[in-house]
Amino acid sequence: MSHDVHIYTDGAAKGNPGPGGYGVVMEWVGKPYRKEFYEGFRHTTNNRMELLAVIVGLEKLKSPNTKVLVVSDSKYVVDSVLKKWVFGWEKKGFAGKKNPDLWARFLKIYRKHQVDFQWIRGHNNHPQNERCDVLAVMGSQSAQQSVDAFYENEERKVI
Repeated sequence: MSHDVHIYTDGAAKGNPGPGGYGVVMEWVGKPYRKEFYEGFRHTTNNRMELLAVIVGLEKLKSPNTKVLVVSDSKYVVDSVLKKWVFGWEKKGFAGKKNPDLWARFLKIYRKHQVDFQWIRGHNNHPQNERCDVLAVMGSQSAQQSVDAFYENEERKVI
């Protein structure tokens, strides 16, 4: 499938769990159009930020059924989709799985588009991935951080 949009994503968390952030670079294929997004959270995990980056990128798309290539260095996200694990988790109500709130949100937006995934090795001089890493770290270090309410509430239940 030829793609209309490439979405590059990365997540970061210092301490894991700890302060975290995500970074997204979106590029329209064949056009000089590029957007960047990032956000920080006061207490979260790296995997949550990796997944949230993909979700935010897909949610930014304005037209349904867009052909998208998501490029991520997260085996957690890419393998969960490409190996179809997430669809089995969904059938079981995400029982015993981490990040059920984000996986449900992901599947809702994923189904509105034609999405392919590509895994790349992180910190390997890939320009867009390196930029996403910078954005994610900026988010994790931001003075203005959001609250990852689901994660913080779930963590309190464990303690």
